[in-house]
Amino acid sequence: MNDTFVFIYFFLFAIILGASFAFMWKSMDLLFKESDKPLQKIHPEMKDVRSGDELLVFRIKEDVEED
Repeated sequence: MNDTFVFIYFFLFAIILGASFAFMWKSMDLLFKESDKPLQKIHPEMKDVRSGDELLVFRIKEDVEED
């Protein structure tokens, strides 16, 4: 084999290796960013509510009768 062909072979091998590493890196980065997002979707009526806002809460206390 000629030295030129060996050089071209290893040059293309390095390009493929670098591209596959870059693809793997970007895929893992997107996967980690996706896992940081909340799993539950926010209800449309709660979109405008900010953290720390007071909400009106209605609770019913049931009377427990002892026998």
